[in-house]
Amino acid sequence: MTLLIDTHVYLWVTTAPEKLSKTADALLKDPGNEILVSVVLPWELAIKTNFGKLNAARILGNFEQRVLLLGFRMQAILTSNAIRSGLLPFHHRDPFDRLLAAQSLDMRVPLVSRDAVFDAYGVQRLW
Repeated sequence: MTLLIDTHVYLWVTTAPEKLSKTADALLKDPGNEILVSVVLPWELAIKTNFGKLNAARILGNFEQRVLLLGFRMQAILTSNAIRSGLLPFHHRDPFDRLLAAQSLDMRVPLVSRDAVFDAYGVQRLW
């Protein structure tokens, strides 16, 4: 199964795996699953680090290499994702989460996330 992951899931995989649910942990460790890391994630991490809300400088260094070492794959943002994100109802104003929702919907893949706000968009959320 192909899965897209939310930013907090990536953070927890790399810094605090005990915070993952048992379901999420099993999904991420299943070698039969393809785990996608959206380009949205390093963008969000960099902005939140720049604002002082997060200290992700270490995680951002060699980001793509770290993703590959985990056995995950980077997922580009497509024009259709950006457009869909902008046209989604305003259940949530966070542009990063809106873009992840649009990617999940456009690609028809589940999103691994603790955040229930994605349910309002009809995203198949696994946690």
